Amino acid sequence: MSEQLGTLEELPQDYRDGMAKAGVAPLWPMMRNVLPHGAPNPQTKAGHWSFDAVRPLLLRAGELTPVEKAERRVLVLSDPGRGTGAMQATSSIYLGLQLLLPGESAPAHKHTPSAVRIVVEGEGGFTVVDGEKLPMLPGDLVLTPGGEWHDHGHEGSEPVIWLDALDLPLFVYLEGSYAIEGELQAQRNRPDASDVEYLASGLAPSRSTARARRYPMMRYPWARTEAALREMAEYGEGPLAELDYVNPETGEDVLPTMGFTAMMLKAGQVVSPPLRSASAAFHVVKGSGVSRVNGEAITWGPKDTFTAPVFADISHEAGEEAFLVRIHDRPLQDKLGYYEERAK
Repeated sequence: MSEQLGTLEELPQDYRDGMAKAGVAPLWPMMRNVLPHGAPNPQTKAGHWSFDAVRPLLLRAGELTPVEKAERRVLVLSDPGRGTGAMQATSSIYLGLQLLLPGESAPAHKHTPSAVRIVVEGEGGFTVVDGEKLPMLPGDLVLTPGGEWHDHGHEGSEPVIWLDALDLPLFVYLEGSYAIEGELQAQRNRPDASDVEYLASGLAPSRSTARARRYPMMRYPWARTEAALREMAEYGEGPLAELDYVNPETGEDVLPTMGFTAMMLKAGQVVSPPLRSASAAFHVVKGSGVSRVNGEAITWGPKDTFTAPVFADISHEAGEEAFLVRIHDRPLQDKLGYYEERAK
């Protein structure tokens, strides 16, 4: 196989003009761009967003732009490899920090992309998905799957901020991204499924002939996640306490295209996972430390977010006990049949 392919400049100008007129182009000068040898050549670069730096800007947005004029008051975390304003943090993951002030409501809509909200700070916020009211406490993970009506409200006294994670870049690429607006939903007068049907791990409602909901549980309370991680860190056999967020009925990832993994690092612990074909974002729920992504040191603290491209060489070192949530696109890659891990 030739390592050096022919270039466009080597072709006669009249031939190049003829191809342009016919609306065609030669593959060979561009082939290495789309099919590099051995591994992808990602455009995505490692990113880091300090919550202390972004929070004042988000609160200022609350002063400058009412939610009625924003629909969703969000500051987008743009991939440094694509530049400020890029509607993606990695090749397939969109991230944004959203603000809701006391008494505000974000109008109901549904859209083709799926979303997850990880609550960063504040209490009193809630999301309604298909009539189910989901409280939003710090660290909670809340699903708003594609095609499901959802709106947000705030019954508390302090600002609520959460991290949005969507598979939006995938739908934009497929030219399938759109939303439909609706009215605020009537709320069912009962706790959400995480406090009723799926209150206890390993237990689910008794099977019946009725078909289970595709997304039976929309809220994953952080208090239970942290408690489970602590037990895993104490008694688990692996080097790292990690737990995947899963559908309690099927055991599969919570969404078809995105996965979410909670992890705990003990103070001073250093971990170096294998090279993964999935891109990833890491949200720090608690704690501080340093991660290295392809040699670049990222010093992170509570509520920060950082990213890594595909096949990145990643290591984490906790300066103190730390809890993070890793957002990744392994479920999508599994379905396409190409997810891969490589030893360092």
